[in-house]
This record gives sequence, C-alpha cells and structure tokens, in this order.
Amino acid sequence: MNIPVTGSPRIDFSPSDIVKRRPARWLGLEAETVEFTEPQTYEYSFRAPCHMLIAPELSRRDDGETALEGLPKSKLRDLTRKLTFVPAGSQFQGWQKPSVLSRVNFFYVDPRGPLLDPELRFGETAFKPRLFFFDADLWGTALKLKAQIDRQDASAVLYAEAIGAVLCHELIRLNGVPIEVPRRGGLALWQQKRVADFIEARLDSRISVADLAGLVHLSPYHFARAFRQSFGIPPHRYHMSRRVETAKNLLGGTATPVTEIALRLGFSEASSLSAGFRRLTGVSPSTYRRIVS
Repeated sequence: MNIPVTGSPRIDFSPSDIVKRRPARWLGLEAETVEFTEPQTYEYSFRAPCHMLIAPELSRRDDGETALEGLPKSKLRDLTRKLTFVPAGSQFQGWQKPSVLSRVNFFYVDPRGPLLDPELRFGETAFKPRLFFFDADLWGTALKLKAQIDRQDASAVLYAEAIGAVLCHELIRLNGVPIEVPRRGGLALWQQKRVADFIEARLDSRISVADLAGLVHLSPYHFARAFRQSFGIPPHRYHMSRRVETAKNLLGGTATPVTEIALRLGFSEASSLSAGFRRLTGVSPSTYRRIVS
C-alpha cells in the first residue's frame, strides 16, 4: 500500500463504539464495510491524501447535514445507493440522526498508487467533489469490490486488484476525462515463460499483479493488458486455472482428501477450492474424482 499517511486512512465516527468495521487492503487501495450497531446520533469527518468513495447499501436519517468542501451542504434524508466522492485533501464532515442501522462501504484510493498506467496521469488529475449521486457502472464496480471485502480470500487478490483498477477508470470517466490507452502488443516469449514459471512455482501463494509486472519490467496496468493478450485470460483467472489443473491431477491420481488438497494449494478452506473448481469445470472436486476414478 502506497498511501503516504501514518496508519490507514479512514473516515472517523463519533462516538466510535457504535460502528463495526470490516477492512481489506490491496495494492494502492483500501476498503471497509461499516455497520452501525446503535441507532444514536453521530458525527463523521474525513480529510486525507487519498480519494474516498462512499457507497451506502442502506442509510436513512431523520435529521442531519453533510458538507463536502466545494459543494453546498445537503440535508438529504435517504442516502441509500447515493454515492459520494471525496477528492484527496478535501474536507468531508457531517452528522446524522439515523432512522435505520446503516451499512456503508468506503473505498480509499491512493492517487499515486500503482493500479493504473502512469500515462493516464491519475495522480495528476484534479478530481471534482460529488455528493449524493448515482452512476450505475460505478455502483456495480463498487459492489464487486465490496464482495471481496466479505470474501477475505488471499487467493483472490489478483481479482480484487483488477476490480480496483476498473474502479479508478470509472472515477476518471465520471470526472469527464477521456481515457486514451496506448495500443500495445502482448508479452514477449521470454516474459510469458518467466511469468508462467513464477506462477507455477507459487500455486499455493498469494500473488499480486505488481509481483508479476515487476518480473517483466512493466507497469501493473500494461502488464494486465499484455498478459490477457498473450494468455487469453486475466492473470487471476490463469492463476486459478493452474491451481484447478493441479487439483485435478491430485484428485485423479491420489487418494488425498479434498480438504488437504485445498490447503496444499493455498486455499483457506475446502469450500474456496470447490467454488473455483466448479466455476472452471462445471462439477465439484468430489464429483470429478468419482468421474475419473
């Protein structure tokens, strides 16, 4: 994580003991789901050298006021599915008397992080503040990333980082900046071999896009595009496909229990292997073993 602050940047609530936080951290991006446990009036504030996107799944108030630097204050009561974007360095604060126990997702984006191609100049873009709006594409991307907070699966880090990059692109689009991506070819043969060997030797490990990009001296953004051109699928899906192929060999050639195979391949539990295995093969590991035995 490259956000240049002391500790993790996150919104402050007062009183703080009425919220339950579920955090996650990826390359150049942090996120958290905040659930309120008490229906009492509270205050909130945020200012940090990172961007913050707020995506409330449920939030309504009987009274309150929200202020975002550069915009008029708002007393809107139903905040459910109303996105808010706070640019880095901007002051965001308010208070509310809730009518429901809110559930809100927060995403903190490093403006100069490695998620995007430097040529897009994400860190140099002057983003506009936006308060209580809706954008279907941005909302959908935010929910996909929120699902990764809930999942907390180390094996899905490549997928989470890919969604994070999409989220950044959505913010650029929303800001009215045209995205021009230079056309480039796929990976050279030596790059393909180095990356494939690296993944094959670490099927039981957590691998990030930055790790793979560094092997072949590319930015994470260019690497992800070039990898897909060369292999036909994104890096995270390739990593999963190789793990599933290894699992298939173990299921068909040994009597090793599914749980042990899952742990050997770096999954936190057998159900994580089963979900990925079923997505790629159409059957569960147990069913596959019966078929090939």
